[in-house]
Amino acid sequence: MKQQRWGKEKCQTWNLAFLVLNFFCLTFNSFPAGAAPSVLGVVKTQDNANQWEGITTRLGLSGVAYCVVDLQQVRQAADLAGTQVLFLPNVETLSAVQVQAIQEWMRKGGRAIASGPLGTLSQANVRSQLRSLFGAYWGFGLQSPSTLAPAPANNQGWVQQNGLAGTAQGGVIIPAGLTSQTAAVWKSVENPPAVVTTDRSVFLGWRWGVDTASSPNLDSAWLRASLNRYGGVRKAQNSATDAPQQCPSPAGTTAAATRRPPTGQPSSTNPVSPGTAAGRTPATSPTQPGNTPIVFPPAPAAQVADANADGLVAPPGLDVKPSSLPITGGQTTVMRQELEALIGRFESAMLTANATNKVGTANGNNSSTQTKLIADTTSRSNQESALKTARTGLQKFLQLVVQQDYSAARQQWLQARRTLWDNYPIDRPQGQSEIRAMWLDRGTIVKAGSEQKLAKIFDRLAAAGFNTVFFETVNAGYPIYPSRVAQIQNPLVRGWDPLASAVKLAHERGMELHAWVWIFAVGNQRHNALVNRPKEYPGPVLDLHPTWAGYDNRGRLFHLGSGKTFLDPANPEVRRYLIQMLGEIATNYKIDGIQFDYIRYPFQDPRAGYAFGYGTAARQQFQQLHGVDPAKISPKDRNVWQKWTQFRTNAINTFVADASRSLRALKPNLILSAAVFPYPETERLQKLQQNWEVWAQRGDVDLLVPMTYALDTNKLQSLAQPLLTQALLGSTLVLPSIRLLNLPDAVAIDQIQALRDFPASGYALFAAENLNENLQGIFRRAQGRVIKSSTEPLPYRQPFQAAATRYAALQKEWDFLLETNQFGIKEPALSEWHKQSDALSNALNQLAANPSANNLTKAKISLQSFKFQFNQWMKREGIEQPYQVQVWDNRLATLERLLRFGERGVKN
Repeated sequence: MKQQRWGKEKCQTWNLAFLVLNFFCLTFNSFPAGAAPSVLGVVKTQDNANQWEGITTRLGLSGVAYCVVDLQQVRQAADLAGTQVLFLPNVETLSAVQVQAIQEWMRKGGRAIASGPLGTLSQANVRSQLRSLFGAYWGFGLQSPSTLAPAPANNQGWVQQNGLAGTAQGGVIIPAGLTSQTAAVWKSVENPPAVVTTDRSVFLGWRWGVDTASSPNLDSAWLRASLNRYGGVRKAQNSATDAPQQCPSPAGTTAAATRRPPTGQPSSTNPVSPGTAAGRTPATSPTQPGNTPIVFPPAPAAQVADANADGLVAPPGLDVKPSSLPITGGQTTVMRQELEALIGRFESAMLTANATNKVGTANGNNSSTQTKLIADTTSRSNQESALKTARTGLQKFLQLVVQQDYSAARQQWLQARRTLWDNYPIDRPQGQSEIRAMWLDRGTIVKAGSEQKLAKIFDRLAAAGFNTVFFETVNAGYPIYPSRVAQIQNPLVRGWDPLASAVKLAHERGMELHAWVWIFAVGNQRHNALVNRPKEYPGPVLDLHPTWAGYDNRGRLFHLGSGKTFLDPANPEVRRYLIQMLGEIATNYKIDGIQFDYIRYPFQDPRAGYAFGYGTAARQQFQQLHGVDPAKISPKDRNVWQKWTQFRTNAINTFVADASRSLRALKPNLILSAAVFPYPETERLQKLQQNWEVWAQRGDVDLLVPMTYALDTNKLQSLAQPLLTQALLGSTLVLPSIRLLNLPDAVAIDQIQALRDFPASGYALFAAENLNENLQGIFRRAQGRVIKSSTEPLPYRQPFQAAATRYAALQKEWDFLLETNQFGIKEPALSEWHKQSDALSNALNQLAANPSANNLTKAKISLQSFKFQFNQWMKREGIEQPYQVQVWDNRLATLERLLRFGERGVKN
C-alpha cells in the first residue's frame, strides 16, 4: 500500500479554482432583483433514477412547482431556457457538453443547487469546470451520521431559520473559490463544511432525497431555504394540471406529464452507500513533498488531481465533442495565446534537437547546406509538417471565430493541439546541461523491499537520464534507516537500510542522492493505518515527547486538513532533536544533499478562525515577548496578530539558518534544498509562515524546489515564471517541479520543455511511482544518452562548467540557423555578433577551467556586454520569432544565475 499525500495537488486545487472562478464571474449576468422564477428545473439522470421516488416525495413536501430536466437532452444553454433555477440532486456523471451548456446558462443569469457527490464520476475537465461553477467540490463521505448546523448569523443570514438543523449522513464539501462561503457545517471535532454557497450556487453535502441520508423534512427545508435565497419559485397547486412536466424545449414544447407521489410518502430507494461513488474505492497516490492548503480532510486523489485543468478545454487524451456555444473575445484571446505558446515550445524543442544532432558542416554556401541529422528523416519530416499544420490550424481557428462557426473553430484548435502533441520532438537527445531530479517516495521504496529490487528502480532512473534523486528518508516521524536519534525505524523496512543501499546504487550510476526529510510534520493518520497503529497515534516522536507538540487554536493536536501532527518549531528541544537527526544522516551516509520538506507550519486560514502553532514553548515565549498569550488573540487584533505571525515565521527562519550552518560545518559540499509552496509571499506568511525568500537571500539553501504542479502547461508557467524572474533570491537556484500523476505523457513532455525555455536550471518530477514505460522510453531517447557522458556537469555542483556547456548548446542553435539560412542577422552586424559570441564562449570556458575571481569578473563583464547588444541584434528576429528570441534571452539569464551561484565558492 502507498500512503496518500495531498499538499501539492490540493494547493493547486485551491489556487486554480480561484482563477477559473474569477474568469467566469467576469462574464456572468446578475439574477433579476426581486424576480421569482416561475418553476424549478430538476435534473433527472441515470445517476438518480433509482432515487427518483424519494426525490419527488421531498419535492412534493417542499410545496414547489417543478419541471423535469432530462440531462441527456441538454446540449446547449437554450435547452435550459424554461427554468431560472436548476436543481441537480446526486448527479455524479456529466459530459463536457452538458457542463458547457449549464455554464453558459448560468452566465446568462441562471442559478443552481446541487447535492451529493456532484460530478465525481465525470471526466477530469468536467470536474474542474463544475468546481469553478459551484465554487466547491465533494471531498469525501463521512463514516457516520453527523449533526448538521447552520453557520452563524453573521455569515449567511438566509440559513437562520427553523428546520435547517438536524442529522444526516453526508460528506464534506471543500470550498474552492474566492466567493465561496460556508453556510452550514458538520458538528464534529473538525466542523467541516456541509453546505457551501457562491452568489449563484448552493452545494448541499448529502444525497438529497435518500431516506438513509436525511429526513424528508430536513431535505425540504433546505430546498425551500435555497430557493428563497434566489427569490423563491412558484408554489405547487393541488391540481392535476400542476403535475411535473418535462421542462420546455427550445421550441417551447413539453413532454408528457410525470405524476408526483403523494406528499410525504416515504421513498423506496436503493441508494449508493454514503461516502462512496457507486461502490468505487477512492484512488490513492504516493507520498509527496508538502501538504494541503485545505483545513478539512482531503478528497480522494481521483477527485483532486485534475484541479489544475483550466476549465476551458479538455486535457489531452479526452475525446470531447466541440461545442457550438459562442467563443467570446476573451476566450478567443486565451485560446490563441495558448496555441501560440504550444507552437513556440514545439519549435524550440525541434530546433534544439536538430542543432544538437546535426553532423557535417555547410559547404560554404548558406543557401545549400549539407547538414545531416541523426534522427530518422521521416520523423523529422513529420515534425515539420505538424508545425506547419498547427500554424495553419491557428489561422483557421481565428477565421472561423470571426465567421461564428464556433464548433468548427474549436475543432481546428483541438486538432492543432493534438497534432503537435502527437509529433513532439522526442526521438533525439536534447543537448543541455540541467538538473533532472526525481522524487523517490517511501511507498516505492517499501514496495522494492530489498537492495536488489531497489537497484532496478535506479537502473530505470539512470537510463531515463535523471542525475538527482530526492530519496524519502524521514516520513511521518519514522526514519527509513536505523537511527540512534529518532530511535524507531519505519517498521515497513526493518531489517534493511534502504538509505545505505540508495547511496551506493546512485553513486554507481553517476547520480546524486539527496535525503528527503519531513521536518516539522511527525505524524500521519494515513500512515498509522499502514503500520497498524490506532488512528489517533500521534507518531513516534510525539509519542515519546508529547510536550514537543504543536496545536491549533482550539487545542487540537491533529491538523484538520491533513490528519498530520506537527512539532512546535519554537521549542528548543525540538530544534536540537531535528538538527541532531539531520547531522546523523549527513555524517553516517555519503549523501550529496538534504531536502527539507514540511519546513513550515501546517496550512491555516485565520479569516475562517483556524490557526496553528500553539505549542507550549511558543505560547510561553510569545507571552514573555509581548505580554499576551497568543491563544487569546484573534486576527481582528491586527497589530498583535501580525506579531504572532512574525513570531512563528521567525521560528522557521531561524531553524533553517541553524540547520544550514550545522550541516555545512559537518559537510561543506552538501547541497541543501527545500520543497516550498509557490504562493505569493503575503498569502504564504499568513497561511503557513514559510518565508523562503529570506532563506535564499541568506544563502541558507542552495536550491528552492517550488511545488508548481498543474495539469495545464499554461498554469505551470504562470506558477513558475514569478519565481524564476524573482530578483531577490540571491544566488539560490530555483528548480520548478512537475507532478506526473494523472498528467498525460504528452503534457508532461510539454511542461518539461516549458521549463527548459524558462530561465530555469532544470526540473524535478514527482514521483518515481508514476514513471510509466512510455515516459521511460521517451526520456531514454531524449535525455538518457546524454547522462551517460561523464562530462555533463550538474548546475548546482559545477555551475561554471554548466554555464559553459549550456552556452555551447545555445551557440549550436544559432549556428544551425545560420547554416540553414534561417537567421535574421545580416552583415555587418553578423561579424560583430560572431566576435562577441566567441568572446563570451572563451570567457566562460576559461572560468570553467580556472574558477578564479579574475576569470569570474571577465565572464560576467562579457556576458553583460553580450546581453546588452542582444536585443538590438535580435530586433528583426524578434518580430518573426518572438517566442524563440525570448527563449534565448531566458537562457542567457540562466547563465547569469549560474555565475552568481558559483561565485559563492570562488576565493578572492
